[in-house]
Amino acid sequence: MTAGINAREDEAEQGSIYWKRNLWVALAGSFTTIVAMTLLLPFLPLYVEELGAKGRPAIAQWSGIAYGATFFAAALVAPLWGRLGDIYGRKLMLVRASAGMTIAISLMGMAGAVWQLVALRLVVGLAGGYSSGSMVLVATQTPKNRSAAALGLLSSGIMAGNLIGPLVGGVLPPVIGIRNTFLAAGGIIFLAFLATCFLIREEKGPPKTDRAAKTGGWSAIPNKQPVIAMLICGMLLMLANMSIEPIITVYVVQLVGDASTVTIAAGIVMSGAALGSILSAPALGRLADRIGHWPVIAAALAVAGVLLVPQAFVTEIWQLIGLRFLMGLALGGLLPTISAVIRHSVPHHAAGGILGLSVSSQYVGQVSGPILGGFVGGHVGMPAVFLGTAVIMMSGSVFVFIAMPKRRAAP
Repeated sequence: MTAGINAREDEAEQGSIYWKRNLWVALAGSFTTIVAMTLLLPFLPLYVEELGAKGRPAIAQWSGIAYGATFFAAALVAPLWGRLGDIYGRKLMLVRASAGMTIAISLMGMAGAVWQLVALRLVVGLAGGYSSGSMVLVATQTPKNRSAAALGLLSSGIMAGNLIGPLVGGVLPPVIGIRNTFLAAGGIIFLAFLATCFLIREEKGPPKTDRAAKTGGWSAIPNKQPVIAMLICGMLLMLANMSIEPIITVYVVQLVGDASTVTIAAGIVMSGAALGSILSAPALGRLADRIGHWPVIAAALAVAGVLLVPQAFVTEIWQLIGLRFLMGLALGGLLPTISAVIRHSVPHHAAGGILGLSVSSQYVGQVSGPILGGFVGGHVGMPAVFLGTAVIMMSGSVFVFIAMPKRRAAP
């Protein structure tokens, strides 16, 4: 039986013959689901007020709770969905996620109270995870020597969704109304559900009756050090990235003389890093496939740390936009490359559960980053946020360099 399992593992390392089609369907599905999830950001406070929240403090509080509910729930269940994907198939997890998100997001347009909106946001987090599930599917179905490039392309689609979603959310509500916007978003995800059902072809690894499928998870990892290093690296990356978000608008106020252009300028600053990441992710993925994943991760963290320092001392808005764009270029390939290292460090039959754990660690950074950034910016000063984040990035680079396997070209 062991020989049979090993043979199936070797086949899995070669990837599926359908991996390119799976990649493009997962890319389209991830893009549309992320757009549907993020388009509510521009009008969330307005909808919260419409649902009964009175006064600016209550609106801000409920908007924050509703926004964070999805990430909190997703962090709790990501390892579970990953493990179930190992047992029953990753395509099934994408079907489940797209179906659940279609229903929950559509129902948001029918909410009658704020608590119902929060509850549905929790459901989206519990039932969702299409983009993270796509990462697992692509990582396990793509040939080993092409995985970082494929994950980089998929990551670009996810980041593009994060960039386009708020823009769509700013245009649709005045045209069709807030509630109909949620229904439209549900319809978009339903299309992703149909594409996932009928176009994705998954070649599974060892079936669930095999011993390998029953002993997946942490105990199945032969060398846990690279996985632990990547879990920490992913958390630090998201913490450092998100720590800047709460202070961007306030920081821009100091750089822009005309108050009427502050929101536009802040949006351009936020989009600069995302645009840089979209452009660089596929190229950094291909580079990592050629020279090794660890050196790319260490170098990208170091460059980002260096670029954060001058952001604390800019005097013109164009300087901040340019530096954020360059930082996005440096960081674009990090998350898919981290996923590639984890994928190559665990057996095929345990990949989903461990990649799900990686998603959870990133959500921890995504939730704690804004909290820490807002606290430091409010009590110490906004330049301290950039400098503190630079220290985190450089420390992460040193950590990755120390944890790097002796054979640096190996992932």
